[in-house]
Amino acid sequence: MTLDRSVMLFAGIMTLLSVALTWWVSPLWMWFTVFIGANMIQSSFTGFCPAAMVMRKLGIKKGCAFE
Repeated sequence: MTLDRSVMLFAGIMTLLSVALTWWVSPLWMWFTVFIGANMIQSSFTGFCPAAMVMRKLGIKKGCAFE
């Protein structure tokens, strides 16, 4: 799996997790969902993604998800 696809998978899992926590634990978890969305928006403009940096250090190879 490439870095691009790994980041998309991670973002999807975190989004679904935050929605589940909001539904079953507390409505305050909605702020976690907002944080995830804001991080995705800023990374689309700046190219800076903390998750990608961590995954790159873990040895996940670069790639292009939409070729």
